[in-house]
Amino acid sequence: MTTLEQRTDRAVRPFTVHFREEALDDLRRRLATTRWPTRELVGDRSQGVQLATMRALGKYWEKDYDLRRVPSRLNALPQFTTEIDGVNIHFVHVKSKHADALPLIMTHGWPGSVIEMLDTVGPLTDPTAHGGTAADAFHLVLPSLPGYGFSAEPAEVGWDLVRTARAWAELMRRLGYDRYVAQGGDVGAGVTDAIGRLGPQGLIGIHTNLLVPALNDPASLPAGTEEERAALAAIKVFQTSGNGYFVEMATRPETIGYALLDSPAALAAWMIDHDTDAYYKIARAFVDEKPSGNLTRDHILDNVTAYWLTGTGASTSRSYWEAYGPDAPAAGRPPLPDPRVPVGFSTFPGEIWRTPRSWAEKSYPTLNYFGQAERGGHFAAWEEPELFAVQLRAAFRPLR
Repeated sequence: MTTLEQRTDRAVRPFTVHFREEALDDLRRRLATTRWPTRELVGDRSQGVQLATMRALGKYWEKDYDLRRVPSRLNALPQFTTEIDGVNIHFVHVKSKHADALPLIMTHGWPGSVIEMLDTVGPLTDPTAHGGTAADAFHLVLPSLPGYGFSAEPAEVGWDLVRTARAWAELMRRLGYDRYVAQGGDVGAGVTDAIGRLGPQGLIGIHTNLLVPALNDPASLPAGTEEERAALAAIKVFQTSGNGYFVEMATRPETIGYALLDSPAALAAWMIDHDTDAYYKIARAFVDEKPSGNLTRDHILDNVTAYWLTGTGASTSRSYWEAYGPDAPAAGRPPLPDPRVPVGFSTFPGEIWRTPRSWAEKSYPTLNYFGQAERGGHFAAWEEPELFAVQLRAAFRPLR
């Protein structure tokens, strides 16, 4: 197709995942010949991902993990691609069997993918089988961010959170949804925050489980209570000793990309070194074989394997430069206005920081739901899909 044809083609095409056998053989070979560093000199994760964790992960990945799980899980669901603004976007689209289901577009983050949301499909689209009622049902759209998974990587700069949000609004319009809601965590929270501020026609509400304004400007939030001070302290710890990946990808994504495309062990280590709560849950799953909620060895490796076999280590890193880098085209853009649609927010106990209700209210004047889950952390939909679904049902119920 010519460039002009690609930019004007609005077709939505069915999609099926298939990996060549040679790619699977190459992955097994690379895992078998991994060059391991010496053991860390401390008893915690302060020097990075621990050798025992990576040894256990690498052994399971090479010897016991079924490399065909990724296509099997994804191909069990309706998948499609469509070109938006010059980029071919992949998405899972599951329609509920229940009448009057509410359309929901849900965005993953890094180091996530649509895979981390697959176990929410049942609870969200078929709530009667998962403790809810037919009135809680959603039609679910799960797009892969540009440069992630099976979405094409952008060929030009400028794909920041706002441009992605505009693409999602076009996707929902293209699917025929003239009334819908949006949700996101991690980078997906940034996209969802942006779509809420843009306020495209048809959007009636948003929900996030990461308070984006707190990460962008924590000093602007109240600090008068013990809960607020604890949240500020947790953010400071993350920004001073836990966000090495963030700084590298926001400033030098191409540099780390070489390692992520050449070594599956490097890719896995980079992806699991995100936040303290998630790291130790993943470590326990491999070292002690004790999964935390839905965070099993197979589910963790489904996500890492998808990154490896799609070769997206560099392009996903580049998305941080686009969204958060000081030299990104969007740097210096005037801030968008507050969302005019209702905003829901849920806090999970293992998140990088526990967001106080006062912060959510200050950040979003239209806040109409604040939920506190019993379990789960930064990757809430992945870790606790049933609890996550309960939060979304409650947040969006007033908007139906």
